[in-house]
Amino acid sequence: MGRFQSVVSRANRKLTVQFAAALLSISLMASMVFGIVRIRLLTNTYYETYPIGLDAYNAAFLLPDFMYFILVSGALSVTFIPVFNQRMASGNKKSAWELSTSLTNLLALATLIASLVIIIFAEPLMNYVIAPGLKETGSALAVSMMRVIAVNPFLFAVATVIASIQQALGRFTFYALAPILYNIGIIIGIFFFTNGITIFGWQVFEGGIMGVALGVVLGSILQLIVSSIGLIGLGFDYNFKIYWKNKGFRKVLSLLPARSLDQGMDYVVGIVETNLASRMAAGTLTAYNYATTLMMAPINLIGVAISTAAFPQMTERLGEGRPDLFKSELRSVLRVIIWLSMPVAAITFFTRGYVIGFIKNEGDVLMAGLLGALASIIFFRSVYYIAARSFYAQQDTKTPLYISFFAIGLNIVLAIWFTSVLDMGAYGLALAQSIMAAVEVVILFAVMSIRLNGLFNAEFWSGVWRMIFATGLMSVVTYALVVLIPFQVGANSSFYVAFPKFAFIAGVSLAAYLLFSRVLQLKEAKPIIAMAVRFVSGGVKV
Repeated sequence: MGRFQSVVSRANRKLTVQFAAALLSISLMASMVFGIVRIRLLTNTYYETYPIGLDAYNAAFLLPDFMYFILVSGALSVTFIPVFNQRMASGNKKSAWELSTSLTNLLALATLIASLVIIIFAEPLMNYVIAPGLKETGSALAVSMMRVIAVNPFLFAVATVIASIQQALGRFTFYALAPILYNIGIIIGIFFFTNGITIFGWQVFEGGIMGVALGVVLGSILQLIVSSIGLIGLGFDYNFKIYWKNKGFRKVLSLLPARSLDQGMDYVVGIVETNLASRMAAGTLTAYNYATTLMMAPINLIGVAISTAAFPQMTERLGEGRPDLFKSELRSVLRVIIWLSMPVAAITFFTRGYVIGFIKNEGDVLMAGLLGALASIIFFRSVYYIAARSFYAQQDTKTPLYISFFAIGLNIVLAIWFTSVLDMGAYGLALAQSIMAAVEVVILFAVMSIRLNGLFNAEFWSGVWRMIFATGLMSVVTYALVVLIPFQVGANSSFYVAFPKFAFIAGVSLAAYLLFSRVLQLKEAKPIIAMAVRFVSGGVKV
């Protein structure tokens, strides 16, 4: 046991921001690969033969995810970490651990109640709120699957508190492993549980697509286990108690409602979109959901990974009374995210057909079109994560909330107008979401420029304009390659055909972008080029 603890402690040592960002990006990329495998297995098994079942599966996630996000998720990480770090920085570890154990117990209790509510009221919620357009068989299946997945908010809540503790202390190893195991659990469900479960010759579960829901629960349990292992060696002092008088705990509770509402509002949009998509042709809900999932992959790799890694240090700068360092580091992180997300958004737009080929043999015109319509969101949402966290680091959760209220209200109005009045179908949902993402970032930037005077100086804007120009030049290269190496929907467009084409186009395009960035003297390109030169010359040891 002692040897195991020693190995875990070494693996979970504190990391620098740069190394943490790299680790999280690698973890998210691995999780993304498993996620694509999961979606590919589901799509090629059910999309053509049982689209109603796949629509039901996607609809079943929405309410459990909504309860988790509104009660826990980002609300916890961005409100808990600054307060926790303040206690640790001042040497008050007792208060920090009381805060941690109180949040664990409170959120576990709250999500357990939420899970029971979902189980009890699953049928009316599904039939009247989430997906009233599903056919009777699909609706009944969605209700059954949602009752199984309802345990997720509770399991995720405990895992998220544990992960947030590690994140606050700069420990990211087991935090990074958790989402990978979640996807592996679902894949196990697809491969094994869908064939039924037999114990000692007695069939306890008949199988079918319901087996995927069991895989979801298995993934949640695996995620909780690996997150818990990451606590070893951190000195976490847990008690089955809520310390209501703890000032840090009360401070977090005062910050939680605004951020929880902000986080939950995103899922209100998801509920509206699911409601509208369920009224369209069978499979449309799944197509839109999977296009959105693919769009989120680079956002997680760039915006979420980098902002998550940078956030603890940003809060430390303010805790140290160094707003000047906070501002300069925020500006640098913003530039890096913009520099990375712009070309990725452009490449996603031009290669949308190839990307859909990853998850569906022979491709799919509707999915590809929706992914193209959502591509611009990759840039806006990547920037949004670090922009919003600049307010959270200052323990201001209300400003992003007010902006989200406006942006999400606009999204809902546009989604209903585009789909119901203009009859744009699922493309109306994508267009509404794109407009909302752009408006939200523009408003956040405007408020940030007032709040943090001098953040967006001439050097910053000069760099952004050069990034735009470099992205434009790269887009010409990407488009030319797509014309020369076309993707055609059909029997000859399997994953093994689509991926090599995509890899070549993306690789050449990114190399061209790197070259254009260097010519335009963008400092973000210099360390990448230097690393590449060292690697080619044998100077980089792996």
